[in-house]
Amino acid sequence: MAHAIREKSKLVARVRRIKGQAEAVERALETELGCAEVLMLVASMRGAINGLTVELLEDQIRHHVVNPDSEPDADRAKGAAELIDVLRTYLK
Repeated sequence: MAHAIREKSKLVARVRRIKGQAEAVERALETELGCAEVLMLVASMRGAINGLTVELLEDQIRHHVVNPDSEPDADRAKGAAELIDVLRTYLK
């Protein structure tokens, strides 16, 4: 993922937030916080992981499959852009 270096600080910040969320879940379990509260923390963490996943998948598509912004073949560019949009919607 050498191409991800330009996005490194953004990706590392996301991972650190996820780490903080995981620690919050751990603390909630240790202090026997209510089930609903723990589930909300886990849902937030899942959303953060999905966001990171979308960023990584989009980067993979743009750098190793087809970059819709620079692809000369209009059909391929459209297909790649649609795939990225579907991933963003699916992993929301």
